[in-house]
Amino acid sequence: QVRLVESGGGLVQAGGSLRLLCTASGSPYDIYAMGWHRQAPGKQRELVAEIADGSQPNYLDSVWGRFIISRDWADNSAYLEMNNLKPDDTGVYYCFAGSRSVGGPSWGQGTQVTVSS
Repeated sequence: QVRLVESGGGLVQAGGSLRLLCTASGSPYDIYAMGWHRQAPGKQRELVAEIADGSQPNYLDSVWGRFIISRDWADNSAYLEMNNLKPDDTGVYYCFAGSRSVGGPSWGQGTQVTVSS
């Protein structure tokens, strides 16, 4: 199992920005994909952004142009820059990682993002 530690959530006004950080244990060469899902109250969990080896980043349509995902190989981490935040972006954001040595994704503990109108 890959251990993931998340940070960076919080409360922000609409139009503001936040940056999420997710750091994975083990070797960065073992991780082939990282990203975030989010879950809002009463809604299904949805993929927000992911970045995978050899592929362009993938984003939820509603965050396209506002969110940017990136990886830092030196720290075995991923970042999610969230700009022009909207109240609909509110939810718990869960980092995930795909590992070559582990079958199935590993998940972080989740971090709350709250955007006030």
